[in-house]
Amino acid sequence: MTGLRRSLFLLAFLGLAMAPAQAHDSRPLYIEIVESEAGQVDLTWKTPASVAFPNRPLVTLDDGCSSSLPPRVDAANLIGRVTYQCTEGVSGRVLGIEYPGYNPSLSTLMRVTYATGEVQTVRAGPDEVAIELPSAETAGGVAIQYGILGVEHILLGFDHLLFLACLVLIAGTLRRIVITVTGFTLAHSLTLALASLDLVRVPIPPVEAVIALSIVFLATELARERRDTLTWRYPISVSASFGLLHGFGFASVLADIGLPQREVPVALLSFNLGVEVGQLLFIAVLLPVLWLLRKAVGSDRLTRPIAYLVGALASYWMIDRIAGFTVA
Repeated sequence: MTGLRRSLFLLAFLGLAMAPAQAHDSRPLYIEIVESEAGQVDLTWKTPASVAFPNRPLVTLDDGCSSSLPPRVDAANLIGRVTYQCTEGVSGRVLGIEYPGYNPSLSTLMRVTYATGEVQTVRAGPDEVAIELPSAETAGGVAIQYGILGVEHILLGFDHLLFLACLVLIAGTLRRIVITVTGFTLAHSLTLALASLDLVRVPIPPVEAVIALSIVFLATELARERRDTLTWRYPISVSASFGLLHGFGFASVLADIGLPQREVPVALLSFNLGVEVGQLLFIAVLLPVLWLLRKAVGSDRLTRPIAYLVGALASYWMIDRIAGFTVA
């Protein structure tokens, strides 16, 4: 076995071993705060399954709020709850996140519903364990938060990145890459908006499985010797078709955190722009890497091993996701 083949087999083995972590561990700590007119504040948080049970966090509000009962933790569903009384309201309060053992470097997504009915979304980085709740919603703040969320989601979504990588390999030239990725962007933007506005409802588990299947399909096209199929001749048709499905996957992130009450168009546009920026950043890094690999090993010897590796990963995800919703 040549050195190149040994390296590819090693990469495939490591990729399969890491697949569950890459596909599922990017979920943030999700916190929801609901304030009533009487000053009662219901605090709920959901911890990702990747956090070990002894290290699941305790989420609290500052001394301006009091609680007569200790937090209730549903270990099976990874959910914690506590009710506070905040006489001066929840606006401007500081929320604390305490991990018993160590900080697992999770981002935090927080949804705050005020007594007035206004809803705001807050994003915090892994090192932020004391978060001040916002007092007012602004278009600029929403644009920044949802834009960053879009960039993070695409760069942490290993399945979406593999789909993009396959599209780039099939498109080939820079002009075809631009056209193909534009078709993908327009398609997923459409279904993202429809699903986020609740105009179209699609169950997410089957969508996630079909997203994995779309990667298997492209990997199969890459591995075949034929270059006269519809996929190779008109890659935009494939990118746009599967882009509609990927848009529903993107919408699941917004469904987790919700949209702001007053700045919905800004949030949707910013999230889409963030996804697009993330895609462009990934492609900007991918193209030089592919060029160097082609110079080193040749185009013919590069495409098929990549196709086998990507196909193996995507097949694993597809089977895992199908098993997940059929058992449930």
